[in-house]
Amino acid sequence: METTHALWLLAVPVVALAVAAAARRGGAPAPLVLVIAGLVFSFVPGVPEFELDPEFVLYVFLPPLLFSAAWQSSYAGLRENAWSIGLLSVGLVLFSTFAVGYAAHLLVPGLPLAAAFVLGAIVAPPDAVAAVSVAQRLGLPRRTVTVLVGESLFNDATALTAFRVAVIAATGAGFTLADGAWRFLFAAGAGAVVGLLLGPPLHWLRTRLDDPLVENGVAVLAPFAAYLIAESLHASGVIAVVVSGLYLGHRFTESAPVTRLIGHSFWKVVVFVLESVVFLLIGLQLPPVVDGLSGHGWPELAGWALAIFAVTVAARFVWVFPASRLPRLLSRRERAREPVGWRGATVVSWAGMRGVVSLAAAFAVPFGASGDDPFPGRDLIIFFTFTTVLGTLLVQGLTFPALIRLLGVASDRERYTDTVAEAGAQHAAANAALERLAELTAAEDLDEAVVQRLRQLAEHRQLRAWERLGGGTGPQGEEVPTATYRRLRREMLAAERRVFVQMRDDRRIDDEVLNRVLHELDLEEVALSRD
Repeated sequence: METTHALWLLAVPVVALAVAAAARRGGAPAPLVLVIAGLVFSFVPGVPEFELDPEFVLYVFLPPLLFSAAWQSSYAGLRENAWSIGLLSVGLVLFSTFAVGYAAHLLVPGLPLAAAFVLGAIVAPPDAVAAVSVAQRLGLPRRTVTVLVGESLFNDATALTAFRVAVIAATGAGFTLADGAWRFLFAAGAGAVVGLLLGPPLHWLRTRLDDPLVENGVAVLAPFAAYLIAESLHASGVIAVVVSGLYLGHRFTESAPVTRLIGHSFWKVVVFVLESVVFLLIGLQLPPVVDGLSGHGWPELAGWALAIFAVTVAARFVWVFPASRLPRLLSRRERAREPVGWRGATVVSWAGMRGVVSLAAAFAVPFGASGDDPFPGRDLIIFFTFTTVLGTLLVQGLTFPALIRLLGVASDRERYTDTVAEAGAQHAAANAALERLAELTAAEDLDEAVVQRLRQLAEHRQLRAWERLGGGTGPQGEEVPTATYRRLRREMLAAERRVFVQMRDDRRIDDEVLNRVLHELDLEEVALSRD
């Protein structure tokens, strides 16, 4: 029986990776395809119920996903958009909590207001994974993407703190509004302090280890350490993880090149696997959610669920449109920037897909010590959370790309501007490299062949970004020199690789030798394929 259980646990990531791979190959949004696949598999006879363990999600899944997102985020970009991000990650979450809570209390007979606020806090935080992946692929303005990423980094902290406060209020454990405000401020402030205190020593340690594997091993432990330390102090583990991730990511340029290469690849794989499993598990939650319902007819439940979903979506629109104008009134720097406009506000409003954090919080609604339910509507809360998460992922997620195209907010202007800026930076950097080479040549007696090869390499890098402005072709559509160089060099590398493999097969070199030389060839080919 234990072996069968273990096999089913193995089947979840295997199926998740297979579905995600098929979605990526077909160009479909992987999170949405995974949710649909989970729903389909939940109806297959013989498939057991996979009920989310909230502790497992919050302590195992959430820290690395948040840390990776913070690590790769632009600290400068988040700081420039701090007003917009704060209004969404704090203001919108609290507004959604109250809007959904009051709506649920009025709609569902017998659902106490405090318990309804628990539901509101649960469904308040969006998960921007699906939205950001679509936005980046379709060329949404960087400012919009940065705001969505920043919102997703910090809104979980607001929502989970509001959730805990609402649970205390619902159970009547000596709750006052002042106490709730203090808990919220303490959790956020103490979490930020933990992250700031943890970041510098971890960075100091990483830069002195001089071992890429150990350095990245420290980075793997960092999010779990930040989360556990903060939670043990009753602070926000989410804020601690995000702050430490932002700090370490901002200082990542001081790491060795090999460390950066390994770390970048590692986190991409970890995030891909965890997100694939999470979205599949969302779809698989239908049977345990349905099993908990009793005493209500399905038409009645469907009507309530649809209304709560509508209020959740509408609350974001009601908040985002005035909030998108507020930063310009509060900040002179914001007034100097181009306004968001109604099209941008519409895109941000529709990018409100909920995710696994909402489901984990719903399953974390406590039972009584004797099995009695202190929340009369606990099963309803879980059901409404599931339908809201599913509704936002499928309705908003599936229509999000079409909305972006319809509004015409995506453009290639930023990509072109980035390429021009990169070309200018490459030009300046190559000039600095050539000047340094000239200084070394004057000071030392160097082989002219070596010097010439180094000059050609610097000039090649100098030209590459400029030529990419033309899409890799010249004015008449001919292949530019750097494109020819990459094509021919790839063919040469493939020929070298075949020789090394054949010599290994003939036992003229050992596998260890093969792995070493293939690694060098692979690094060169990756550099050639960067564009």
